[in-house]
Order: sequence, then structure tokens, then C-alpha cells
Amino acid sequence: AQIQFADQKQEFNKRPSKIGRRSLSRSISQSSTDSYSSAASYTDSSDDETSPRDKQQKNSKGSSDFCVKNIKQAEFGRREIEIAEQEMPALMALRKRAQGEKPLAGAKIVGCTHITAQTAVLMETLGALGAQCRWAACNIYSTLNEVAAALAESGFPVFAWKGESEDDFWWCIDRCVNVEGWQPNMILDDGGDLTHWIYKKYPNMFKKIKGIVEESVTGVHRLGRATVAAPESLEVSKARDGSNWAGFTWAGSNWAFLFPSLKRTTDMMFGGKQVVVCGYGEVGKGCCAALKAMGSIVYVTEIDPICALQACMDGFRLVKLNEVIRQVDIVITCTGRVPALDPKGPRQQDGVSDLLALCMPCLQLGWRSSSDWCAPLQASLRTPELTWERVRSQVDHVIWPDGKRIVLLAEGRLLNLSCSTVPTFVLSITATTQALALIELYNAPEGRYKQDVYLLPKKMDEYVASLHLPTFDAHLTELTDEQAKYLGLNKNGPFKPNYYR
Repeated sequence: AQIQFADQKQEFNKRPSKIGRRSLSRSISQSSTDSYSSAASYTDSSDDETSPRDKQQKNSKGSSDFCVKNIKQAEFGRREIEIAEQEMPALMALRKRAQGEKPLAGAKIVGCTHITAQTAVLMETLGALGAQCRWAACNIYSTLNEVAAALAESGFPVFAWKGESEDDFWWCIDRCVNVEGWQPNMILDDGGDLTHWIYKKYPNMFKKIKGIVEESVTGVHRLGRATVAAPESLEVSKARDGSNWAGFTWAGSNWAFLFPSLKRTTDMMFGGKQVVVCGYGEVGKGCCAALKAMGSIVYVTEIDPICALQACMDGFRLVKLNEVIRQVDIVITCTGRVPALDPKGPRQQDGVSDLLALCMPCLQLGWRSSSDWCAPLQASLRTPELTWERVRSQVDHVIWPDGKRIVLLAEGRLLNLSCSTVPTFVLSITATTQALALIELYNAPEGRYKQDVYLLPKKMDEYVASLHLPTFDAHLTELTDEQAKYLGLNKNGPFKPNYYR
């Protein structure tokens, strides 16, 4: 069905009255104060060093079923959510359509993703569709504290704050799951940690899970290994196996976040800088294209001969990392969980550049805590002979005795959501896909999906794309009967086979 978008009209007074000007002045002043106070959520320092786990906080309705940094930041977080809504048209359209029907009525969804304004729009859309939600963060650095506060103020049980410890990370997940009188029947995960936590610690609860929607490639692989013991579930892999997600997020959005992330953290000029990108998958392709556009000299490392050939044909020199580590200015790893850089390498390379920036951009998984590959890397760098200096939030200098140093960004973890953002419109695509997948899972008749991992149906992928086209005032061409017959396609799609990415 075609979704009708309601016209939105706003009227503004041409000249505010004296009272209006005074109110406006107070509003601006208050906005500045709110903005300043919320800045603590982006930094490691704060006037209040008390752990959120030790605080007794309640929202305006008297509920304390949440754990965030500071519930008083809710108003500022609400403004961020409202901005995100403007760039997520498909979710807002789904929310409008659900005014009369509640396709997720009775669904109890437990989620573990990045807690950002875009996630908030998704959660509130799921709530409008009739679902009950409990949420934790999949990354210890990507949570926006003010957004988490806004969700808690709206009544969503959210357990997340920026800078969690590893113990905090698992504690928050457990608080989402282990609630008396609440049995989740759906999972929305990023990286598989929530899924495996329930599977291992609450096996009886896990048996009642009707379906799982997974965000990342790593999570897909982990679920694939566990399907023998898994319940009947639909696994929707958008991260790579949905063409929308692969085309726009991994490759496209790297253009948007790589430059501001590196620029904010290093203040480097990239023209003429030598950069090695480890891995030429969707993430690596986007990073290389962005760096090339900025005038950088780009090298690529790759293990896959097909991706390697693609890199060569795109004009990049294929090298081994040890061939260029002594001369490059920046190392960007795009290889998922396993490190491309030997943890002992930077310390043993006497010829390393005077100033080497090391970072991981948009990943194929959600980084957790010190249990990931960055743990051995950090361990190799946290030795008595090396000095660590904090430059600014998410930026550290690791200094050798001879004065040479590495600029380590986000402690080797996720760069895009720790030091920058992903474009909201791109995240609208994945969030809409997740919502539709949850609806499909929850309403699927028994027996439709077997005990297996499923890719995103291409028809659903195309529907998500169609929901975003009105934003561009785009008009699709319709196949004639003769064309459809010749191509062997239905005039209404799907137009691509399921293996197309």
C-alpha cells in the first residue's frame, strides 16, 4: 500500500513581542546551558564520578526501572531524537500506519544495540507498533547519555551509559533480561552478545524466544554455529546480505564519517598523507574512496584475491603491512574481530613513523570491551617503557622512550560512533529493516521458518528502499507486461534474486 505523507505546516510570527523576545532569550539561554551540561556525556570527565549503578534515579512518572548516567539530561536528548526523526521518514511512515493496527501487540523485545538518537526513533516506533522493549548497549563507548536519559524519561527500561566497564556491560544486559514477570519473546541484537547471554545463562527463557534479528556479520556467524540448539527463528542479516545496507552503510557512509572522525581526533591534513587500509571489503572500499578523494596516498592489505584484484583495479597499491608500516602516517583496520596489526608490532617496529595514527572505522560487529581483539593490542602497548597521554576524549598518545609515538583512537575500538556519527538517513534504512523483520518474525505462522538462519528476503529489502524514495520526490518506472514476461519477473517485484548484494 502506498503511504501518504501528511503535509507539515508551521507558522512563525514575523516579529516577536517584548514578552516573546524575553521568552526567546530565556529559551536560548536554557538551550545553551543544556547543551553545555550534556557535553559531559561525550567526554571521560564529569563532575559526578558516581557510577550509575550506585545512583537512585527516577523519571518524572516515578519509575526507576532504568540505569543511565543522568536522567536530568532527558530534555536535551529529546531534542536530538526529534532531529533524527526528520531523517528517518520510513520509520515515521510505519508509525503513522500503525495508528489503527498494532502488528507488534504482545511482542516483548529485548535489544542490545548502539544507544543513539536513531535507535531511540526505532524503539519508540516499536512501542507505537505495540511492543514492549527493554534495551542495553552493544558498545561501551557509543551510548549518548542524553538520549538514554530521554528514553528512560519516556518509560523505556534502558540500561546504558558511555564508558561502561566490562562488568557494567554484562550487568546491563542481565538487567534487561532478568526481570521478574517479564519473558522476552523477540531479540534484536548487534554482535550476538545478548543472544548468547540468554542462550547460556537462561536456557529455558531462550527456548521461548520466537525469533532473532541480528545486525552484524559477526553475530550472523555466531548464530549460524548455534542453530543446532537454537529455537525456530528468523535471522535477518542486513549488515552485508541486504543490498540496501551493504550499498549505503558500509561503503557509502564511510565517506560521511571517516573524514570528520579523523579530523576531529587528529587535526591532520590528509592531502599527501600515506595511509594503509587493512581489508578491502565494503568498509575498506568506502574508506579508500574517501581517503583518495582527500588526496591521500592509499595502500591496501588484503587476504582475498578477489577483493585484492578489486583494490588494484580501483587504483590502490596492494602491499603487506610490514612493507609500509615504517613510512605510513595512518593505519585503518577494516577486518572485523581479528586484528590486522600484530599486537606486538608497534612496540617492536623501531622504524615506525614519528606520528602514527591507528584506528578502526565502521566495523562488521559491535565492539564490546576489553575482551575483544583490542585487549591484546592494548596490553602490548601498556608496558612500563611506554607512556600513555590522554589528548582528548577517545584520543591517546602512546609514547616510546625515543619520543616516537602512536595516536590511538577510541582505544582501538569502533571509530564511527565513538568519535563521530553515521548519517541518520543511512541508519533509517537499517532501522526500518529491523522493524519490518520483527513484524514478520512475530506474526509468521508456525512452520514458516525452520530452525535456521535466514537472509533478508529481497522483497522486504526492496520495500524498505521504496519507503525512502518519497524523500527525494522519486518516481519509479513500471514494467510493461511484455517486459515483465521477457525478464521473467513480477511487475511488483522482487526484481533481484536473494543472493544479490
